Amino acid sequence: MKKEEVLKRITEGGLVAVVRAASGEEAKRITDACIEGGVVGIEITFTVPGAHKVVEELAKTYGQGEVVLGVGSVLDPETARVAILSGAQYVVTPSLNAETVRLCNRYRVPVMPGASTLKDVVSALELGADIIKVFPGELFGPKIIKAFHGPVPQAQLMPTGGVSVENVGEWVRAGAVAVGAGGSLTGGAKTGDYDGITATAQKFLAAIREARQKK
Repeated sequence: MKKEEVLKRITEGGLVAVVRAASGEEAKRITDACIEGGVVGIEITFTVPGAHKVVEELAKTYGQGEVVLGVGSVLDPETARVAILSGAQYVVTPSLNAETVRLCNRYRVPVMPGASTLKDVVSALELGADIIKVFPGELFGPKIIKAFHGPVPQAQLMPTGGVSVENVGEWVRAGAVAVGAGGSLTGGAKTGDYDGITATAQKFLAAIREARQKK
């Protein structure tokens, strides 16, 4: 899938499931539950044991284009390259690492570096970042999107952290092109409630659609 199509699928879907798990098997079960709920964007974090192997397996299972599979918690270009070779279609980082952005651009893989200041947002744009991850979102709330868009309205921003079913509409109306959701979406895995994850995913997507209609 070409870079432009990956970005289109993520922004049209509006929701990226941030998958953290204690094992590769748990990560795959969370992924399956999210996909069943209609989630298109999946982010396997590199805090998952054997994350690159999980990506390889998921890429084989969902390699027909129904899912956009990416990786998160990428701290350096070496990890990004391993992820891309394993089948990752996009890369998300918790902070801005210039070499990681450059590597992803070299291979035309969408990259979403983390930013928490206007300086980071501008630097990410200058490096050619496609979408900028506003992180950690819970420290700022939806108002940070409008604040960043004041001087840089061209920035495509995706908040992660603190995004819930209850407030996702506020983030969307503030101007987020998509949101990343972790524990608020996948928390059911702690008790084995994977059906609950599917139901929560459906609620997230419904709230995003509703907010977009009211913008």
